[in-house]
Amino acid sequence: MSSTGKINVQTENIFPIIKKFLYSDNEIFLRELVSNAVDATQKLKALSRMGEPTGDIENVSIEVEIDKVGKTITIKDKGIGMTKEEIEKYITQIAFSGAEEFVTKYKDKVDKNVVIGHFGLGFYSAFMVAKKVEIFSLSYKEGSQAVRWECDGSPEYTIEENQTHTQRGTHIVLHIADDCEEYLENHKIEGLLKKYCKFLPVEIKFGTKKEWTDQGEKDEKGEPKKTEIEVDNIINNPSPAWTKKPADLSDEDYKAFYRELYPMQFDEPLFHIHLNVDYPFNLTGILYFPKLSNKLEMPKDRIQLYCNQVFVTDNVENIVPDFLTLLRGVIDSPDIPLNVSRSYLQADGNVKKIASHITTKVASKLEDLFKKDRADFEKKWDDIKIFVQYGMLSDEKFYDKINKVALFKNTDGKYFTAEEYQNLINSNQIDKDNKTVYLYSTNALEQHAYIDAAKNRGYDVLIFDTMLDAHYINHLESKLKDAQFVRVDSDTVDKLIRKEETTVSNLTEDQQKQLQPIIEGTISKEQFTVQFESLTEKDAPMLITRPEFMRRMKDMNQMGGGGAMGFYGQLPDMYNLVVNANHPLIARILNETDADKQNALAKQASDLALLSQGLLKGEGLTNFIKRSVDLI
Repeated sequence: MSSTGKINVQTENIFPIIKKFLYSDNEIFLRELVSNAVDATQKLKALSRMGEPTGDIENVSIEVEIDKVGKTITIKDKGIGMTKEEIEKYITQIAFSGAEEFVTKYKDKVDKNVVIGHFGLGFYSAFMVAKKVEIFSLSYKEGSQAVRWECDGSPEYTIEENQTHTQRGTHIVLHIADDCEEYLENHKIEGLLKKYCKFLPVEIKFGTKKEWTDQGEKDEKGEPKKTEIEVDNIINNPSPAWTKKPADLSDEDYKAFYRELYPMQFDEPLFHIHLNVDYPFNLTGILYFPKLSNKLEMPKDRIQLYCNQVFVTDNVENIVPDFLTLLRGVIDSPDIPLNVSRSYLQADGNVKKIASHITTKVASKLEDLFKKDRADFEKKWDDIKIFVQYGMLSDEKFYDKINKVALFKNTDGKYFTAEEYQNLINSNQIDKDNKTVYLYSTNALEQHAYIDAAKNRGYDVLIFDTMLDAHYINHLESKLKDAQFVRVDSDTVDKLIRKEETTVSNLTEDQQKQLQPIIEGTISKEQFTVQFESLTEKDAPMLITRPEFMRRMKDMNQMGGGGAMGFYGQLPDMYNLVVNANHPLIARILNETDADKQNALAKQASDLALLSQGLLKGEGLTNFIKRSVDLI
């Protein structure tokens, strides 16, 4: 006995409205329907565990089948199934109450962030790609009659008893619309299954229905006999590593799962964090630390967000703290709303709590690694340093948790905590204002002469060579007591750490004034300022320095700093040409009576200073080489 009915909604035809407003997200129909099939299967298993007679629960895989000839996609499960009354209730009443809410809210405006799951419209996402949908279902309940339901996208539907469907469970048959025939392609459906359903907890098989004509056999009408062959391909891993206990997994298991997540990623992760929380919210997952070195860019292979093993998104920016997006792996929580807009996720209270918890867990993991094996932690430091810096800059709680194990590295390749390093330099690198001066280099090769001069004074020099360091140094100055960070080439060595005592100049003020125009004639006055300093005879005759404040402002501007930094970023690069008043070569230039030789010597000395900083190029470098040959 069949019956018809009309879905009670306020609009004449809801399905074109659903399709219109959600068209950009229509691929999620497959996730919704397969997820429903998984739910039906899991409910059957739960009932069986509670002692209800359910029949066979061993072979309960879900099948997704394409029929290119009939232009259908069928999702089959062997779950609890539905009776006629249940289809009437759950398909035509409860689901459509969500549909009515959706139409009321969105029929007069477009909001591309809206996604179907937010309104309980999972089943009706089928009409985003189908012109007609059929349901064949047989309940697990003893004595149940199979049912067929059909709807063509209008408010009318048909429901009737069915004699052909004899298997417990539900088959959803989508008759694909003409403008959605791309979904009849194997690669398209297989790609969506692997994207959204790769780790669903019930085995999923995918195949294409093909018709083969066997010329050697005839049917009863004498026609060539046709045999349907279904080729199955298991799509998913129902028991991914994050659903297991850490005690049951080896390091190789974690690495194997990393390769499963990111098959095109060839670098091994440095280490992992296994998340497993059941209070005050549910959260599982595995996060991996990739090798970052000096790169600060969003990885192509990103953290994947799941809800009960159903893929939600890998676009987790602004859902988890920004610095955590540098990691890879999986986060799974039933407390994360499935399939809603990103703005909704960002505002969700549970999502914020989960993000905070993950930050704490990451910090604790780093702290444990440091305490457990400091030598190994130091080996990994250069590869994770930029991640830690990013976290310390952007999250105050992370800074408070991690600052005791964040490391400094000096030019000798030794590592120190902030406290250890402060103790190292505390007696020697104190300036006349009682500030501890942290000398640093951004490039040990290019700044070798400056580093060497500082080390000859007994000073230590740190390496700060990441793209975040300009901001990180500013942050450290605000955190460390009486600390001042100075780049080793920002001034002469005796001015880097200003002491009370000064070296006496060998040149009088009149002699300096006499030399000033000669040396200024060797360089660009717009870019360089000549200044005389009383250095030792062992120091270079001339050297280039770059004022710390200006250089730091320009560095931060390159990293996106605004306001005053933007202003300084527009200014040309400015340098000091420091003349060592106590070097013998400077005295020789002063005393040279041949003007041409005097200018050549001055030019040679200033070019050497430029060359040491990579500032001598083009014609200037060519002339320097010719002049050097002539002088030799």
